[in-house]
Amino acid sequence: MSRLLEGVYEAFQLIVSFDPELIQIVLLSLRISITAIIIATLIGVPVGAILGLKPEKKTRLLNKIIFTFMGMPPVVAGLIIYLILSRQGPLGILGLLYSPTAMVIAQVFLASPIVMGLTMVGIRAKGSEIEETARSLGANSALATWTVIRESRIAILGAIITGFSRVVAEVGAVMIVGGNIAGRTRVMTTAIVLETRRGNFELAIGLGIILLALSFIINSILYNIQKGGKSDD
Repeated sequence: MSRLLEGVYEAFQLIVSFDPELIQIVLLSLRISITAIIIATLIGVPVGAILGLKPEKKTRLLNKIIFTFMGMPPVVAGLIIYLILSRQGPLGILGLLYSPTAMVIAQVFLASPIVMGLTMVGIRAKGSEIEETARSLGANSALATWTVIRESRIAILGAIITGFSRVVAEVGAVMIVGGNIAGRTRVMTTAIVLETRRGNFELAIGLGIILLALSFIINSILYNIQKGGKSDD
């Protein structure tokens, strides 16, 4: 118990002193995850909106595929991206393996189905009604679709935040394609694994505290979004 308390104390010292190694790892983690969720949003929201506006019976197979990928184990996603980016893979010539770019690709692969699926479900819940109302008021197809997306923004924001919370705490895929290289591809989750194995608990605990803080912030935002963007006073 004393070892744990000592580790927590030393971890807080690292945090409040802005330890360079810790800050570098945190900033790289955020840069990779934010880039990934932006790309996943650009892919997932339009596709989810299109599918959500179509009758469910016409998209049943795609729905099942998307929901399957939403629950894909990260190590499987990492393996797939690894095989694609490896020297023998179709994109091996680009030399992206063991780079931040490869980690972004892996996280996009994980986040896109989540954003897509939750956007589709959110829009389908009330999309048809909104689209019919917009068309009755003279809106064309593009304007009606935009109206549905705008009115479903709470559900879409929830989908984006859920996708971000998935990738920022992910370890398996980024370790496979990134290699956990110090100063280059070491992010919070992979650093926690490595430092725990080394017995460097203060850095591992410090990163864990930051991850928990991020998780709390993300889930607080998601909670307020699910309540319609209003928090209790």
